[in-house]
Amino acid sequence: MFLIVAKYLIPKGYRGMAVFPFVLVKYGFDKENAVFVNHEKIHLRQQLELLVIPFFVWYFLEYLIRLLQYKNAELAYRNISFEREAYAKEADFTYLKNRSFFQFLHYIKVGNKQ
Repeated sequence: MFLIVAKYLIPKGYRGMAVFPFVLVKYGFDKENAVFVNHEKIHLRQQLELLVIPFFVWYFLEYLIRLLQYKNAELAYRNISFEREAYAKEADFTYLKNRSFFQFLHYIKVGNKQ
């Protein structure tokens, strides 16, 4: 994993993003934020499981489905299965050591608003 400060590559309203093998952060201080970095590491693992490109295809398609479902961009984003897993486990620093493959599938349930 490579942590890179890339202020202008991060979309407005976001602080960072994972694009295997990089974690791009908008602000340098986020490199020291263990919870934030762990959240992005979870995304790196998800990307590896789906061989990177299929991850982004799935992510985008699920976002569109959630947008139709919730009619709200923030709710759609928060309910993407990949994000639900990452937010649920971001403070668990042992999670990636014990995580089974394809755990994000447990977070795909429809109808749960976060």
